[in-house]
Amino acid sequence: MSNPIDLYFWPTPNGWKVSIMLEELGLPYNTHYINIGAGDQFAPEFLKIAPNNRMPAIVDPDGPDGDPISIFESGAILQYLARKTGQFCGPTQRDRIAVDQWLMWQMGGLGPMAGQAHHFLKYAPAMDPPNDLPYAKDRYRNETARLYGVLDRQLAKSEYVAGDFYSIADMSIWGWASLWEGQQQTLDDKPHMARWLDTVGARPGVIRGRALGAEKRKNAAEDKEALKNMFGKRP
Repeated sequence: MSNPIDLYFWPTPNGWKVSIMLEELGLPYNTHYINIGAGDQFAPEFLKIAPNNRMPAIVDPDGPDGDPISIFESGAILQYLARKTGQFCGPTQRDRIAVDQWLMWQMGGLGPMAGQAHHFLKYAPAMDPPNDLPYAKDRYRNETARLYGVLDRQLAKSEYVAGDFYSIADMSIWGWASLWEGQQQTLDDKPHMARWLDTVGARPGVIRGRALGAEKRKNAAEDKEALKNMFGKRP
């Protein structure tokens, strides 16, 4: 039995990527909650692990050559765990390339765009003073819709995002895509995405990973101090 991995986590789409992966792998882990609404991400001890003051992060006591290793950035964590275990990264070299493509698509496209949609549609109007910006709302709502169109067309060709196998690409995308309503999107014209959301969402590992710390997930738009800690100016 391997030593437990330390998971630094808060229940958000980025945090879910790693909690889902750990549950899918069945690896032991200890959860350390990083309350981003309270500013825990700026604590000096956490910055030693995640210098970009973002969760999730992990510390694996059984890293390469048996030495501990700390890793930040959710995509890098998924790749590390997939390579370490040989699971969820694709059975062939071509499959692994496809997985990496769609993982990067999420990291560079869907995550940032859907995140900005959440920010300008939900959080910015609740800030003090309010920042209700029609151009920004339209910009990120529309770009998120475009990306979901790309996803739906891909899923018309295969059961999962990178092919006919479940992978870290699916794990990375699912959390963001599951919040489509908050991004003011529709699934009426995206039947393949809707089917995939249900398929992935029914997996026991996904259910457990999504449930981790669910009781701590609150509406930050109603908490001015949380908004300041999440979006205020920081070094």
